[in-house]
Amino acid sequence: MIKSTFSEKYDVVVVGAGHAGCEAALASARLGLETIVFTVSVNSIALMPCNPNIGGSSKGHLVREVDALGGEMGKNIDKTFIQSKMLNVSKGPAVHSLRAQADKSDYSSSMRRVLENQDHLTIKQAEVCELIVEHGCVKGVRIFTGGTYYANAVVLCTGTYLRARCLCGEAITYTGPNGLMAANHLTDSLIDNGIRMQRFKTGTPARIDKRTIDFSKMEEQKGDDNIVPFSFSSDPDSMTKDQVSCYLTYTNENTHKIIRDNLDRSPIYSGVIEGTGPRYCPSIEDKVVRFADKSRHQLFVEPEGLYTNEMYISGMSSSLPEDVQVQMYRTVPGLENCKIVRNAYAIEYDCIDPIQLKHTLEFKNINGLFAGGQFNGSSGYEEAAAQGLVAGINAAMYCKGRDYLIIDRSEGYIGVLIDDLVTKENREPYRMMTSRAEYRLLLRQDNADLRLRRKGYEVGLISEEQYQALLRKEILISSEIERLKTTYAGSNSRVQSFLKEKNSSPLKSGVPLSELICRPELDYDLIAPIDDNRPELSADVREQVNINIKYEGYIERQKKQVAAFKKLESKKLSADIDYSSIKGLRLEAASKLDMYKPVSIGQASRISGVSPADISVLLVYLESNK
Repeated sequence: MIKSTFSEKYDVVVVGAGHAGCEAALASARLGLETIVFTVSVNSIALMPCNPNIGGSSKGHLVREVDALGGEMGKNIDKTFIQSKMLNVSKGPAVHSLRAQADKSDYSSSMRRVLENQDHLTIKQAEVCELIVEHGCVKGVRIFTGGTYYANAVVLCTGTYLRARCLCGEAITYTGPNGLMAANHLTDSLIDNGIRMQRFKTGTPARIDKRTIDFSKMEEQKGDDNIVPFSFSSDPDSMTKDQVSCYLTYTNENTHKIIRDNLDRSPIYSGVIEGTGPRYCPSIEDKVVRFADKSRHQLFVEPEGLYTNEMYISGMSSSLPEDVQVQMYRTVPGLENCKIVRNAYAIEYDCIDPIQLKHTLEFKNINGLFAGGQFNGSSGYEEAAAQGLVAGINAAMYCKGRDYLIIDRSEGYIGVLIDDLVTKENREPYRMMTSRAEYRLLLRQDNADLRLRRKGYEVGLISEEQYQALLRKEILISSEIERLKTTYAGSNSRVQSFLKEKNSSPLKSGVPLSELICRPELDYDLIAPIDDNRPELSADVREQVNINIKYEGYIERQKKQVAAFKKLESKKLSADIDYSSIKGLRLEAASKLDMYKPVSIGQASRISGVSPADISVLLVYLESNK
């Protein structure tokens, strides 16, 4: 690193301008903190180096929660989507998830414009090489050209750039994603400051020239007619547009044979790759080996944008050599004559062991140092944005001396994501899934604003106007539910005729309209013809009314479970407890508790290696040391 006398002072430094860094920088700046965000290239701001979409199963929940708190990702994809689809609509509302195909170039440039025009925010293209820490507190960073940038708080959002290398068979390039420059100097400084690092791996499939694809051999996948926005601030009526199609095809036994015959040339199986890859987003080599009984795997062929011929082959990431890639892709129906624009590759990078973080995403041993995104050992744009937003908010709260924002597992998918990262042993890139959220019926994507917008308002990222709109929405929902519970449908001929038309059982006597809504074949909108005094309500209010009535019993049951969870979370544990001195704790439990330093009995109960018997010992210890 070059020596220089140049220096500047900011409130907050953000390292990295990917999906986590963008949210962190915007949150900090919008809260009035003078913020600088560093990126290895301004062309990589909000870059989508892998899949060309935002949202999806469980990930759509995260994007809507980010928006409810005042983040930008939902607004940006609403401006730049080219196809929108609500997934899992045949199932219950707990697993409905919004997913939108993005124009990659438009998404990145649109987010860049937001950052460039944000007050209190400076963008700087430079490689951060050194973390400045004094007496357990972060003081700033130094960049490769020698400049020093002092700050009260630093947020690390380095993504997949730290000591990155990309692998395509025997060919190894020491770059970040998409051939961008890797960040090769910061890791050593982090280690020098006592931060434990680990090595993870992820991958991406090939991009194919659209002109060489025979779409007639594939199944067309169209978007929804009625578009649901990601952002609660977007007007659904203004989002109607011509949508592009995606396509579905499959691998086959010929594909799998080529892969099996060349496994010795895959860096994953030859031992060249050191990092651990994501279990729930495996390469095609992994799929063929791990699921040997499957004769085919589905592939989605997705456009990378409106003004490019590149098509993304979702489900077929690989690190096999180029000649093998050409062979295997050409066995897929519709890709027999395909030409590869960009080869598939795997990428290795440095990240941290996230158990070093608090739930605020601040490092336990370095005050004022926060972290977000794939640097924390997670995967995915949405997981990154969620962490970046929380880290940026809490960096601002740290500078202002205000209470931190903490979202627990019962309040949001963001809470589940962060709690899993800082509490559980993550030996691979962490991916959000609906099954990880034990209170998922309460944490639906449709009610993210009702759950979290108040928190965004208290922090300062949600305006007074938005907050008042939320309060009005709450009143409309509760008053309409009450009206439906006290308004009766009689057993007159009009009602009976309606029920017969809907193949629903006739009434023997009058019942509340809410009872009719609970019938599987009926819902709030369907009973409109027999509801004479129905008020005019927006689609999102009607949706909440319907779900809350239909699933009332299940919702109440989960609320009781949450109450039990809150009780354990309220039993706080001091950070200076010496667990090895507590009689009755097993050695493994004491060791794990000393390592994680849980903040509550609830968190302690989720640590691997801590048994219910150990929790009982801790409860007795707390009671005796009140």
